[in-house]
Amino acid sequence: MSDMSTDQPAVSVVIPTYNRPDFLRMAVESVLDQTYEGFECLVVDDGSEEWEPLPDDPRLSVIHHETNQGVSAARNTGIRESTAPLIALLDDDDRWCPEKLARQVEFFENHPSAHAVQPEAIWYRDGNRIEQKDKHQKPDGDIFPRALERCL
Repeated sequence: MSDMSTDQPAVSVVIPTYNRPDFLRMAVESVLDQTYEGFECLVVDDGSEEWEPLPDDPRLSVIHHETNQGVSAARNTGIRESTAPLIALLDDDDRWCPEKLARQVEFFENHPSAHAVQPEAIWYRDGNRIEQKDKHQKPDGDIFPRALERCL
């Protein structure tokens, strides 16, 4: 899954959004600034009343829902419309470090039996970095049972 130029991207990035144009722009720019280039970015506008144009980039597509259906429906729409074998989910109020996709694609290349990865996150509140509690640490191995307990 190298980032060599091909017709099909290796990763489909899905960003659901609803009425958060300022946050969304930062999220999209963090995707477009990735060091790994073999991706498509699908923004699913879930019936927003507030909308601002996004950067003009051939890797970026916007899908509009007529009415607000909720974040899960928006994610599912993006996943259905994706063309890549790997799906990466990004919330509209989050940003990625520039090497995020490169590191995760490399992980999947080196661990072909893996089904999912969950990166660590850096949290900020009011511009200040906050430390995560132990309960927010990411588990290894079979994460499904733990994922049912809390948002991982």
